[in-house]
Amino acid sequence: MSLRLGVNVDHVATLRQARYATMPESKNAEPDLLVAARICERAGAGGIVAHLRSDRRHVQEGDIERLRQNIMTKLNLEMGNTEQIIDIALRIAPDEVCLVPEKREEVTTEGGLDVIALRKELEPTIKRLQLAGIRVSLFIDPSLEQVDAAAALGAEMVELHTGRLANAFTEKIQKEELEQLRAAARAASESNLQVNAGHGINYKNIALIHQIPALTELNIGHSIVSHAMRVGLETAVKGMLAAMAQYPA
Repeated sequence: MSLRLGVNVDHVATLRQARYATMPESKNAEPDLLVAARICERAGAGGIVAHLRSDRRHVQEGDIERLRQNIMTKLNLEMGNTEQIIDIALRIAPDEVCLVPEKREEVTTEGGLDVIALRKELEPTIKRLQLAGIRVSLFIDPSLEQVDAAAALGAEMVELHTGRLANAFTEKIQKEELEQLRAAARAASESNLQVNAGHGINYKNIALIHQIPALTELNIGHSIVSHAMRVGLETAVKGMLAAMAQYPA
C-alpha cells in the first residue's frame, strides 16, 4: 500500500483571515478552503486536515462544517483537548481526530502531546470520540514511552512529530532524531497502531522521512501551500505525491 497524503489547509485559511478575519463568511472572502480542498483531492490527496484552534486564528467552525459536508475523501480534525472543541467534533463527526497540544503563543503546533502526564485528561476524550465512531490519533514526540502510553489509552493511531528532524541544523542532531523516529515507528507498528507523521516535512527533507519504517500517512500543509504560490495547488500536491511515491513499501 502506498503512502497516503493528508493535506493540511490551515494556511489557506491563514491567508483568508489576513483580510477577512472579521467576516470569514463574506461573499468576497478568499481563498476558499473548500475549493482548495477539492483541488487537493483532485490531485490525489487521500484526506484533508484542518486544525480548529480555540482562538480561531485561521480555520473557523463553519469551515469544518463545509469540509465535512462536501469533501470526497476523509476529514482529519486536529484539535486541543478542550470541552468546547470536543463538543464541536462530536457534532460535526469528522472521520478522524488528531489530538494535539495547543498554546496561544505558538505560530503552529510545536512538539507533541505528553500522553503520559495527560493520561487522565485524554482517556475520557478518546472514549467519547470513539463511541461517536471517530478514529483517534495522538500527536506525539518520537519516544518509546509516549508510544506505549498512546497504545495503553487505546488510540487507533499516532502521528509522530517530525519537526525536530526537519529543522535539525547539524548532521549529528539529524541522525539522532531519525533514529528516534525509526524506533518509535517500529514500536507503534508492533503495538498495532497506525503510524502517521507530520510537521515540517517539505519537498527536500521528504527523503529523510522515507527512512522511517511502517508509515501509513503523512500530513503536510505549509510546504505544499508555500510551493503552490509558485506552481499552483494542484501541481504542488502532485509534486509531493510524486516524492512520496519513492517510499519503500
